[in-house]
Amino acid sequence: MSLEVKVPVLPESVSDATIAAWHKKPGDAVKRDENLVDLETDKVVLEVPAPADGVLREIVRNEGDTVVGQEVIAIIEAGAVADSKPDSAKDTDQDAGKNEAKPSKPAAPAAETKAGSGEATLSPAATRAAAQHGVDPANVDGTGRGGRIIKEDVKRAMDKGGSAADSAAPSSDRSERRVPMTRMRSRIAERMMESKNSIAMLTSFNEINLSAVSKMRKQHRDAFEKAHDVRLGFMSFFVKAAAEALKRYPVVNASTEGNDILYHDYADISIAVSTERGLVTPVLRDADTMSFAEVEQAIGEYARKARDGGLTLDDLQGGTFTITNGGVFGSLFSTPIVNPPQSAILGMHTIKERPIVENGQVVAAPMMYIALSYDHRIVDGKEAVSFLVDIKNQLENPERMLLGL
Repeated sequence: MSLEVKVPVLPESVSDATIAAWHKKPGDAVKRDENLVDLETDKVVLEVPAPADGVLREIVRNEGDTVVGQEVIAIIEAGAVADSKPDSAKDTDQDAGKNEAKPSKPAAPAAETKAGSGEATLSPAATRAAAQHGVDPANVDGTGRGGRIIKEDVKRAMDKGGSAADSAAPSSDRSERRVPMTRMRSRIAERMMESKNSIAMLTSFNEINLSAVSKMRKQHRDAFEKAHDVRLGFMSFFVKAAAEALKRYPVVNASTEGNDILYHDYADISIAVSTERGLVTPVLRDADTMSFAEVEQAIGEYARKARDGGLTLDDLQGGTFTITNGGVFGSLFSTPIVNPPQSAILGMHTIKERPIVENGQVVAAPMMYIALSYDHRIVDGKEAVSFLVDIKNQLENPERMLLGL
């Protein structure tokens, strides 16, 4: 029995998707719920599972094609058994022309390039990585399914011997490579330009002495991890401090809808997470009611899902305020861009020991610059600066958070 594999129903905010990578080719055996293909939308990568055990008979839409919800992208012969002889399928199928891959739609589409002798292929991500870094695919050993070269293989080849451009090209080489943006990267670019062009954005700064937080983390780190099976990081302190400050300055937690200001009586805080495909912002819902352990556990789970490509649209939708931490990459100072329709974003930075004056004495302290970019159309400078001072006071006196002060 032939079964159609269709694009899942897409959310209202997503009009279409792009086929990013097929994990099977015509004639391969498939298992029910096994991932057949990755679909890339503007926000996340969706997996399409096999509807039944059987054999993938035909790939209808190739990598790089744009598809819409409920569109047929492949045909599976349910209950069939894959045969090692390609021609044997013709003897058992009543209509081989329908069940075999059409010549005009080969199993290895243009997005999946041949490497070396042609035996191995590159995934789209590996193709982009090899092009960006000048790596010769012929020198890369594929560890993916069927010897397929994946992005991690390209990275390993770079670590071992560097890129082809580094080792073989003369210093006068001025070659160029054109790599198309992924859908997610293109959407991020659109959103950033939309923010810059539609918001009267201003950024205010402050600095925080994190000595008290560092002392608390060191004192309770082992007990906290033993009790909650998660490490106590700095991010939970900032999330809780921001959630408390948002209660006192609700306009910072507001959003714009036309000429209206929409105030939120809850704090759904988006946490910026860097992935290979771009920056995503999964949401900690009701962060103001979460404990430190719940915040750390949720952030850890989102980080894992981001690495594995498992974030869903529900994870990313919504959010009333955003926190981004460029400090993990060493950023000392930056002006983050507001994520509309939100009115503000808090930027964390790297912690550096700097000399400060305490009680008339110069001492070294772990200091962090923080930045608040905000929509000046609805957030006044006084509220923005007061919000940052509130964050500073809580983190320099972390017991205030525990006492709700």
